Amino acid sequence: MSDVLQLILEDEDGTQLETTCTRFAVMWQGKEVWFQQVGNDQLMIGVDSAEDDSEYTNLLLRPLATNLVSLELEMEPAEPGDDGHVHGPDCNHD
Repeated sequence: MSDVLQLILEDEDGTQLETTCTRFAVMWQGKEVWFQQVGNDQLMIGVDSAEDDSEYTNLLLRPLATNLVSLELEMEPAEPGDDGHVHGPDCNHD
C-alpha cells in the first residue's frame, strides 16, 4: 500500500498537469485544508489551526447525490481555557 496521492491539476482553459505527493493543502476561506492518504485507502482531511485562533474550524460533509458530497467550513467561537479536547492517538498534538 502506498501513501502517494496522484493529483490532476486543471487550469481555467482545461489544461491538465498530473503529479504526485504525499500530502497537499488548499487555501480555503483563509484556512489550510489538508488532504492525506492514510491506511486502508482512506483519505484524511483536516484544517490547520493555531493556538491563538479565536474560532474553531469544523468540516461538514453532506451527501448531495450518489457520487457527490458537499464539504463546508464552519467557524465557531473558541472558548478560552479548557476546550474539552481529549488528546488521542489521532489528534496530531504533542
